[in-house]
Amino acid sequence: MRMDPQTLERFVPWFRAAAPYIHAFGGRTFVVAFGGEVVADGKFVGLTHDLNLLASLGVRLVLVHGARPQIDQRLRQRDADIRYVRDMRVTDEATLQDVKEASGRLRMEIEALLSVGLPNTPMANATFRVTSGNFVVARPVGVVDGVDMQFTGEVRKIHGDAIRRCLDDEDMVLVSPLGYSPTGEIFNLTLEDVAAQTAIALKADKLLFLMDEAGVGGERGRVRTELTVSEADSLSDKRNKLKGDSAIYLPFATRACRGGVKRVHLISRHVDGALLLELFTHSGIGTMVTQDPLEHLRAATIDDVASILSLIEPLEAEGTLVKRSRELLEREIERFLLLEHDGFIVGCAALYPFKSDKAGELACLAVHPDHRNGGAGERLIQAVEAAARKARMKRLFVLTTRTAHWFVEQGFVEASVEELPEQRQQFYNYQRRSKVLIKSL
Repeated sequence: MRMDPQTLERFVPWFRAAAPYIHAFGGRTFVVAFGGEVVADGKFVGLTHDLNLLASLGVRLVLVHGARPQIDQRLRQRDADIRYVRDMRVTDEATLQDVKEASGRLRMEIEALLSVGLPNTPMANATFRVTSGNFVVARPVGVVDGVDMQFTGEVRKIHGDAIRRCLDDEDMVLVSPLGYSPTGEIFNLTLEDVAAQTAIALKADKLLFLMDEAGVGGERGRVRTELTVSEADSLSDKRNKLKGDSAIYLPFATRACRGGVKRVHLISRHVDGALLLELFTHSGIGTMVTQDPLEHLRAATIDDVASILSLIEPLEAEGTLVKRSRELLEREIERFLLLEHDGFIVGCAALYPFKSDKAGELACLAVHPDHRNGGAGERLIQAVEAAARKARMKRLFVLTTRTAHWFVEQGFVEASVEELPEQRQQFYNYQRRSKVLIKSL
């Protein structure tokens, strides 16, 4: 079956954009956490396709499952009380039996679904082994808000070495929300605690929570695509601003980051292919939590020339920027500042000094389309201004054909060609008729 031209046109750029991630993820360890709702709603079959695809790309996968709806169903069947304190189930001895039976049945169902050969899919005939075991050492939570939680526990230790050996054998590892004490007691644990502690023990590259919301909500109902640990802590301290799974998972996301996990993702369980969309697109679809900001400014090096060219060539083609050859960029690379986001160059700008006039030219300002509404251009201008002031320049000027109004918003004032440094006037292109804008420093 042939693809239609539009599908082909979309596929090629997508695959090129995904290629760096495919290359980077091989051999990495990801912990994927999902509640029992994913299985109860019949969504796990679709998830298995994505998990097996990740495994085929060399990703080392640890799956942590919850079982809350399955346990609740068993309790309702015998008309037992369902009690929670701070989002933790109160587990008495009778409830613990339901917990063990529900978790055991669910674990076997998940293992069976992961072992299916996935006929009539891109993963047909692919086989992956799934390993589970008592990897979690637990202890009782004790009394919370005056309530004896009894057989509700928390993670004391994760047997990380045992999990790593299974991963080294190219197995997926499945971890249930049950823990065992050194004296043989069994404790009911929360999914989020087990997932965070497992990721920390493994020093996982990523921890991914599948949840009811699309991500952590922000202003006007928009999902916050990125949060630092300090920003997430601030939101968690204002729990009334967080709802549902976000209020539960976000504190554990920050705990995991502080414990050495590089990235924690909170994404919707309701979106088909959510894992792939989050992992293989630059913008993702949920919220990513990191220890430090993903964006930073730095000086360009000769190794950045190809990335700068890919950024500015579309603007050169439409006439917004003057064309620069690779050779010219290589000679002038020390003039450039770059804005980097999660390893990708998303913006650039150059500063050319005119020392005798104590002036500088802001040139070749370019921002990737996906980042133009997030203040990237403004941050680049501020960085260039700071560099100009450090060089004791008194004014900064820019020549533009398309974006004069935007530069005026940044504090530049329209001026004449005669106000440019004399050396720059000699190279002014009267055919382009660029507008001149100047900002006093």
